[in-house]
Amino acid sequence: MRTSNTSMAPKHTFFFSIIALFLSGLQTIIFGSSLVTPTLPPLPILPLPSYSQLKWQQREIIMFFHFGVNTFTDSEWGTGQENPAIFNPTGLNAAQWVDTAIQAGVSLVILTVKHHDGFCLWPSKYTDHSVVGSPWKNGHGDVVKELVDAANSRNVDVGLYLSPWDRHDPRYGADKLYNEYYLAQLQELLKNYGSVQEIWFDGAKGANAKNMTYYFDDWFSMVKELQSSINIFSDAGPGVRWVGNEQGFAGSTCWSTINQTDLSIGNASIVNYLNTGDPRGTNWIPPECDVSIREGWFWHKSESPKNLTHLLHIYYNSVGRNCVLLLNVPPNTTGLISETDVHRLKEFRAALDGIFSTNLAENCSVLASSQRGGKGGSFGPENVVDSDHLWTYWAPRDDNTQHHWIEFRPTSDGGRLRFNVVRIQEAIGLGQRIHRHEIYADGKIIANGTTVGHKKLHRLENGVVEATRVTIKITGSRATPLISSVGLHLDSFWNPHSV
Repeated sequence: MRTSNTSMAPKHTFFFSIIALFLSGLQTIIFGSSLVTPTLPPLPILPLPSYSQLKWQQREIIMFFHFGVNTFTDSEWGTGQENPAIFNPTGLNAAQWVDTAIQAGVSLVILTVKHHDGFCLWPSKYTDHSVVGSPWKNGHGDVVKELVDAANSRNVDVGLYLSPWDRHDPRYGADKLYNEYYLAQLQELLKNYGSVQEIWFDGAKGANAKNMTYYFDDWFSMVKELQSSINIFSDAGPGVRWVGNEQGFAGSTCWSTINQTDLSIGNASIVNYLNTGDPRGTNWIPPECDVSIREGWFWHKSESPKNLTHLLHIYYNSVGRNCVLLLNVPPNTTGLISETDVHRLKEFRAALDGIFSTNLAENCSVLASSQRGGKGGSFGPENVVDSDHLWTYWAPRDDNTQHHWIEFRPTSDGGRLRFNVVRIQEAIGLGQRIHRHEIYADGKIIANGTTVGHKKLHRLENGVVEATRVTIKITGSRATPLISSVGLHLDSFWNPHSV
């Protein structure tokens, strides 16, 4: 038997040798020089946006519908004593509202379901000061449902505005009773109309209004319980903050970060802080710029929409300053968006598409001061001209102590870049970082600024520039700057000499 076992040993030896060779080869593949180990992404810098805040930021333009009894009384702030019978939009067509929004490139619409007059656009069981008392649809109408149904069928999201100040309800001024009433209506709206993506808490209140303490913490907690993915808007967030004015302008410096403990709703002393944010802020509460397409918020026969030049000016100073633009477009007494407003919105959308659909930087070679992980990694400067403006980005080396720069040169011999708008975007999913930057054309400075955030648009003060080399220098940043997208665009509507 010993002799038999000895004769089989070479077979075993051969078998184990094959296994050893296989494992050795596998080790070489995994750990050897043939493997390119991916460079790790940089650490984020806190605070960071939530998933719903990121989705909101990428919308860039959303739409407001101010509609109610004020539409029929030619007023902005109702008294609360209006007879519900005056509300009779015989041609109301919420589908036309939503289609108008879609044509303007808008994916979220917000309705004033109750303004300061207290009139409710849905049949609330807690008051008869609503559509129930209206001749519209013999008191069986529901504007909120009509809008929600029209939006859902068109894949447009819905937001709601429920005014805290109520000039009609007799419970207003009695803290406990009115807060119970308000919470009851919040529950009606957030339980019965499906998904709501934004809820608007207005801080406006007349000088002679009754003293009233709003239980905001209770309201916000109830909202989050009923709609977990919702963004809550108010002067103090916590999801989205007011920009501090109703002209649609953010500060030239505009941080998404701010200290929530320094904020309060209805406090006029903090508007400048709201406008700029805070680089040391511990909360991510980005700003929303609300402005109306007309002079007033509600429809008035005597008013016309702002001209295209004005709307573009608003866009550059809102979306182009790290904000979302909330553009109010009020339905008229018939219950439709007026044709003049529809036409202006189409004109506005066509202008934006014409300006930003062509990016001259895409046809350039892109160089950079350094690259995280070296050439061939995932963080090269070529990422700034791809189609992902959030999660692919150029990242310089952490250990590069010099000013970071990225440069664009036309790929064609003798080619020149002709542009008057420079777009810069940060990878805000990893935090907002840049606080100072400069732009050069053939070595000559043509623009400079502070914050970038989701989007910074420089509309060049001296008009069109022609250059063979465009350089963006990051001269100040809270951490290693991460640029997700750069654009060089030509705005044919921009004439700096006419301003």
